[in-house]
Amino acid sequence: MPYLQLEVTKSYPTATKQELAKRMGEIYARIMSASVKRITVTIRELGEGSIWRCGEGEPHPAAILMCDIRAGRSIETRTELSKALIAVINELLELEVNLLNIEFTQHTGDEMYHQWMGSFSDDWSADEAK
Repeated sequence: MPYLQLEVTKSYPTATKQELAKRMGEIYARIMSASVKRITVTIRELGEGSIWRCGEGEPHPAAILMCDIRAGRSIETRTELSKALIAVINELLELEVNLLNIEFTQHTGDEMYHQWMGSFSDDWSADEAK
């Protein structure tokens, strides 16, 4: 954990997705005070007509970023992360403004097992990345 799952309706070159994953990982590690080694990013290209946001009129195309994270960060920190991730995703994938929503699911550390660590995660602490 964290697991950042981006779902979009278009396809992108592998190099673009790799750069996006790198920058998302760097942003996450810096803002959330976490080790970049913990971060997994997926980019799901679901195709045209596969993601819709409902509203007053007809549904319109959308994108979504699901963030499974360890609990403990303030709403201000999650807001800062959201804004930074939206900026880099919109820049690299050339998404329309207001297309992307972000949702957070917060977990305790013992809900994510890391093979490379050989154990479950600890609960998050502010001095972890130091």
